Amino acid sequence: MTSATTATTGTSQVSAEDFADILAATRSFVRDAVVPREQEIVDGDAIPDDIRQSAKDMGLFGYAIPQEWGGLGLDLTQDVELAMEFGYTSLSLRSMFGTNNGIAGQVLVGFGTDEQKSQWLEKIASGEVVASFALTEPGAGSDPAGLRTKAVRDGDDWVIGGEKRFITNAPLADLFVVFARTRPADKSGTGIAVFLVPADTAGITVGAKDRKMGQEGAWTSDVHFDDVRVPGSALVGGSEDVGYRAAMTSLARGRVHIAALSVGAAQRALDESVAWAATATQGGTPIGEFQLVQAMLADQQTGVMAGRAMVRDAARAWVDETDRRIAPSAVKLFCTEMVGKVADLAVQIHGGSGYMRDVPVERIYRDVRLLRLYEGTSEIQRLIIGRGLVKKASAGNAR
Repeated sequence: MTSATTATTGTSQVSAEDFADILAATRSFVRDAVVPREQEIVDGDAIPDDIRQSAKDMGLFGYAIPQEWGGLGLDLTQDVELAMEFGYTSLSLRSMFGTNNGIAGQVLVGFGTDEQKSQWLEKIASGEVVASFALTEPGAGSDPAGLRTKAVRDGDDWVIGGEKRFITNAPLADLFVVFARTRPADKSGTGIAVFLVPADTAGITVGAKDRKMGQEGAWTSDVHFDDVRVPGSALVGGSEDVGYRAAMTSLARGRVHIAALSVGAAQRALDESVAWAATATQGGTPIGEFQLVQAMLADQQTGVMAGRAMVRDAARAWVDETDRRIAPSAVKLFCTEMVGKVADLAVQIHGGSGYMRDVPVERIYRDVRLLRLYEGTSEIQRLIIGRGLVKKASAGNAR
């Protein structure tokens, strides 16, 4: 087995001209094929098979996977442009292929051995394999350091035991990217490793689908690992100490993506609000002519514009490797909080109609609430930002 690779810079393998075509096709797919069927997704709590197949045919299961492994090879500056389109419709669409491109797939892209990449990445990029990121536990969410799932070496194998919670795509997963503790943290490292565990491995039990507030069609569940035995080749990067770094790197990158998704959802909420304000009347007057409604629209527009600019800036900083810590947390914090406010205003502008099921802003209001929780809560982002700023200042003073 080769040694672990380092995290890639994520340089784009797609020209600006070609990406313009990909973006246009994605926008058309979202708005023409998915938006009209949003209620079907909600009612069925599932993405229709034909939409899933169309996403596979377009390469959306592997748009952020390098081309040498069968993906489109988009960098994060291009990823966020797609994410803003995905956010315009039911967030379960993006969730369907989000872990393949994001937190699960990027662990392999950045830290897997050549053999591990060869075995899994082409299948992940094609959608043949759904990869699931198994990090969160009942007692360890935004901070991976609290992991209790254990992996014990037994000869050439590893035996994994523990419980994961709220695992996206777990009921559909073919591969679990599992984080487990191999020893207590010490001076040599965190003791957190990451393993590639096929879903059909003996000892894995996937729980019932979670009943969530929103994001119908995006399935999550608990996953139990009871003496799950995997070969030594399942250890990502061939190192016991890759796990923590892989988790934090994948999560940081994912935070920029989630911020972009938030901007897309906020744009949709704004568009629905403007359309409603222009047509709904009160006392025979379109409510958009009322100054207090105009003020709410103005606040929505301002948030969307600020979020979009911030997302693009943070994505560029990631690709340039000038900021891979503070910027991802800052943009996730701002944009996920922003979309919550924009969605709330959208319901307010719609009045009683906005509280009714089957009205898009009601679904958006429920869907976006989760964005402030997963891949690191808003509170965790504030801690990362604050600590990072103090650390930089302390380092400067030390010189």
